[in-house]
Amino acid sequence: MGEQAPVLTGPVEIVGAGLLGTSIGLACVRAGVDVVLADASVEHVRTASGLGAGRPASASDRPQLVVVAVPPDALGTVIVEALRDRPEAVVTDVGSVKAGLPAEVERAAGPEAARRYVGGHPMAGSERSGPLAATPALFDGRPWAITPHASSEQAAVRLVEALAQRCGAVPVALSPEEHDKAVARTSHVPHLLAALVAGRLADAPEQHLALSGQGVRDVTRVAAGSPALYGQIVSANAQAVLGLLAEVRAQLDAVIDAVAADDRPALETVLARGVAGTQAIPGKHGEPVRPMRSVFVSVPDHPGELARLFADAGASGVNIEDVHIDHDPGRPVGLVELVVDETRAEHLLTSLESRGWVTHR
Repeated sequence: MGEQAPVLTGPVEIVGAGLLGTSIGLACVRAGVDVVLADASVEHVRTASGLGAGRPASASDRPQLVVVAVPPDALGTVIVEALRDRPEAVVTDVGSVKAGLPAEVERAAGPEAARRYVGGHPMAGSERSGPLAATPALFDGRPWAITPHASSEQAAVRLVEALAQRCGAVPVALSPEEHDKAVARTSHVPHLLAALVAGRLADAPEQHLALSGQGVRDVTRVAAGSPALYGQIVSANAQAVLGLLAEVRAQLDAVIDAVAADDRPALETVLARGVAGTQAIPGKHGEPVRPMRSVFVSVPDHPGELARLFADAGASGVNIEDVHIDHDPGRPVGLVELVVDETRAEHLLTSLESRGWVTHR
């Protein structure tokens, strides 16, 4: 990826105007690239174009690059159609599973056309879906996997890299097979585990749910995603997912045994392994993880209070790395958690207290 990327002049044709497709369109337009939009849903195209993500595509368009952003079950078919219908264009996609696509594309479109196909997968998204959930900032600072197959043209690879960069993302080169192993570990299995935890809440007594805090919200957030979409994703990556699930099952059995036997050292070993995993996750912009500390602030549930808190935090000169809000079910107050560099936490606490905020150490 060290070579100079070609100029992405457009048009970029986006097939599939959902969350990812519309967000790519918005990001490209923000970068000054011409975008045309296509979707089986006329309403999606109308909505996405109304948001400024591009204009409706036509048969006379001559795109430089086609981005296929359709559900996983349709990916191979639509990629092949794009290669056939746009014989001068490079074709990429944003699918979550890559390993099986090159062979499918080469078999259906032929080896020569397949040279213009380069897989891609922006590691960004939301539990929300559809064009109205889109934002041009969705990919800013996020990794974007570029997964060329053995026959992909280098010029095509560089053009897909250029797309990722224009969208504000950081290109990461992986083979299709390595990509699928990686996303099984960092995305697909975590989603399944979040769904299992969230499922324990569906029929819980109301008095149990009244004790829900930020922890359970953090663990279950991604479980709100579309079951149909994630069912397709997990099925397409079954081999990689199954291996990791078998490991989790063995570890869960060990946890059950440790709890049943009151074996605290064994339980602490599992918990310590979890701590090590959280520390292995790269920091912001892929930087090494820095020690962080949480500053908790009580915020009245009134209009403008959050804005005032953020303004006062900004005035302290401390950069806020992350924010969580936990609402007190018994009072019109929220507890805002400001995550900051450990070395700056005391300064932020002192600064906020001097401005009248109630903090919790």
